[in-house]
Amino acid sequence: MSLINKEIVDFSVQAFHKGEFKEVSKADVLGKWSVFFFYPADFTFICPTELADLAEIYDQFQQVGCEVYSVSCDTHFVHKAWHDASDTIKKVGYVMLADPTAVLARGFEVYIEDSGLAERGAFIVNPEGKIVAYEVTAGNVGRNAQELLRRVQASQFVAAHGDEVCPAKWQPGAATLKPSLDLVGAL
Repeated sequence: MSLINKEIVDFSVQAFHKGEFKEVSKADVLGKWSVFFFYPADFTFICPTELADLAEIYDQFQQVGCEVYSVSCDTHFVHKAWHDASDTIKKVGYVMLADPTAVLARGFEVYIEDSGLAERGAFIVNPEGKIVAYEVTAGNVGRNAQELLRRVQASQFVAAHGDEVCPAKWQPGAATLKPSLDLVGAL
């Protein structure tokens, strides 16, 4: 079953951000574009490479009005410990959501019951709180932040220009497609 246009679950969780603990809720997310970036666990192998990749271009997400939330089923205390212990994670400037009760992982349908971990899932959420794009990959395959940013930009473009669509490899400023009425059913 597809999660496209599914409204995100109501939530209120603890987070680690800029050296402090804070609470983040659904109300904080509404009104702006967001990426929920699920990863299995802190202190692992692929996860820090992905979080570092996101951290390197986090300012570009912010420039297009998109907030990034990394999410694992660890506590906010574990996020802080990882931040304090890892030079790589010290570079993370976005919010790290703690989901030890798996309210988010279950709500986004990426929770692995047997292990208590989340799958690698990246979800683009529009300002109304609806999922407009997502990708879930195997736990042993890292993701590309630049491609995620491109999909955010494409999602924003089509939201603003409902009669146009973005072809493969579309980049901001590139040509788009305007489907004719004869082809709309074929999309």
